[in-house]
Amino acid sequence: MTKAIMDRMKKEKTGSNERANLSRREFIKSVGIGGGALVLFGQFGIHAAVLADSRNPVLKMVLVDYGKCTGCRTCEAVCSSHNRPVTIGGEKLPGLGNPRYSNIRVASYNPEVDIPNVCAMCADTPCVNACPVEPDPKTGRRALYRDETTHTVHNDAGRCIGCWSCAEACAAQRIGVISIDPATERPEGICTLCSGDPQCVKWCPFEALSYAEVKPDRKYYGLAPEKIAAELAKNWYGTADLGGLK
Repeated sequence: MTKAIMDRMKKEKTGSNERANLSRREFIKSVGIGGGALVLFGQFGIHAAVLADSRNPVLKMVLVDYGKCTGCRTCEAVCSSHNRPVTIGGEKLPGLGNPRYSNIRVASYNPEVDIPNVCAMCADTPCVNACPVEPDPKTGRRALYRDETTHTVHNDAGRCIGCWSCAEACAAQRIGVISIDPATERPEGICTLCSGDPQCVKWCPFEALSYAEVKPDRKYYGLAPEKIAAELAKNWYGTADLGGLK
């Protein structure tokens, strides 16, 4: 993503406070979607990516307000741009923002339900526990490990054996956010929280994302996108049947 595009996005974000405060219902009205889609907008769900600290029962999270999310995928672009920078002429610049390389992925279902899916930073780290690489005798880290400062999960590409155990554990026990890079056969898609300043939160044009201290026992935490979408579709539209990904 070029600097010009980022500047334009910032300008548009600054001038769109009124639009950013729209509810999901009001937004859909504003773009002309018929009244048939405006039924049963019940409880807005919230999902969380947890920044765990064993010394503090209150965890820091990236939260998703599904009632505000419009599926615009801005979060994917800015996440990819920030976490995949490019160097041109010796100068480090934001990346192109290809959603393929984003650590937050928006799954869009039919009827209209959009689920941003991001690493849950699980306190029990099933992905780390599944890593078969022996812990380093000095650091105690496996190839996949939790950083002691940020508490985000990282992969040591030099020690990783590409066995996919972490991705399988994430899919089986949590939300399936870890994917495998086909070129390197190494895990990707694990949220970095942008060193405490999540860009997805900063640039979300509808303020559907937030970064706050929230307890991990809230509804929808740790559920796969399709399970969240099914419940929201039932609450919002009165149907338990999803037509699948759009």
